[in-house]
Amino acid sequence: RRPPMIRTILFTLFALASSVTVQAFERIAEKNAFITFISGTSLTNRLYGVTLVVSASGDISGEAFGRAINGDWTWQDGYFCREMAWGDRAIPYNCQLVEARGNEIRFTSDQGAGDPASFKLR
Repeated sequence: RRPPMIRTILFTLFALASSVTVQAFERIAEKNAFITFISGTSLTNRLYGVTLVVSASGDISGEAFGRAINGDWTWQDGYFCREMAWGDRAIPYNCQLVEARGNEIRFTSDQGAGDPASFKLR
């Protein structure tokens, strides 16, 4: 049996942990809201070594693992649609669901039915 002080500490830690709420991702469905959110930032994913700049004019530039990334994007029917190249490798056109929370943005391929990729805004 645990002493009363240990039980009090454990109870307090459990209460604090259960009161922490995780902010949910919220969809960005409008082009202007997307541009406002990313304006003046670069998108980074350190796990994959990616840094991107997505411009309001429709350009994508950056690098991943020392290779250049270049591309173009448009906004269609509430989705971010892009075509890119990573070095000499073409990355095919794809429309993606965009969601944000805090300083994080998540793109999910195939209009939200595919794989997600999250980036921090820096």
